[in-house]
Amino acid sequence: MQIEKLIAKKNGNNLNGFSLEDIGNDHLSTGLETPMKPDAFKLSDSEKKERIAILFEEIMDVMGLDLNDDSLQGTPHRVAKMYIDEIFSGLNPANKPKVALFDNKYQYNQMLIEKNITFYSNCEHHFVPIIGKAHVAYISSGKVVGLSKLNRIVQYFAQRPQVQERLTNQIANELKSTLETDDVAVIIDAKHLCVSSRGIKDDTSSTVTAYYGGQFNISEKITELQNYINS
Repeated sequence: MQIEKLIAKKNGNNLNGFSLEDIGNDHLSTGLETPMKPDAFKLSDSEKKERIAILFEEIMDVMGLDLNDDSLQGTPHRVAKMYIDEIFSGLNPANKPKVALFDNKYQYNQMLIEKNITFYSNCEHHFVPIIGKAHVAYISSGKVVGLSKLNRIVQYFAQRPQVQERLTNQIANELKSTLETDDVAVIIDAKHLCVSSRGIKDDTSSTVTAYYGGQFNISEKITELQNYINS
């Protein structure tokens, strides 16, 4: 399995004494970048959808579903289209939002916060949804962006198989690069269906991750930010 290959490669072909059964449902992160094959874009989106539809039809057949049923006939193609054009569209760099910078003519030098950005992602360990809200903030270094671009950056990185810690850092790094400032903060509060709908089946817990850069590392700024978010 891919997870075994990743661990074996990282640890010199051994699992440090742990098997897949030992690891179980514990989540495993392999780095900041989303794990992609070198030839990830060798196939066109249309070719990918054709192949996914064939493979998903086989999965449905193995599970014993009747693919001649009117309700199920189109499911493989719907799933393939959903994967490529929607919920995993963030894997393709061609879909990265274009962001234009503007001079901060208002001379607004305090933190700007876009809070409660709703996003839907998918856990890369079980391919089930992660549903949450992101709060992003920055202090202008002389440039600003349109507010909707902050939402689009969050959605772009969410629309791929994800780990919440990686998602948090990917959004933060993109904001720092785009806004040309280290004064960036990202807080994500999300519910993982791999926890609530299966496994432990805990429907009340949520996961919170945060990134604080530049001035946001100062305790007073963190308190100010949290007050705004909770207001």
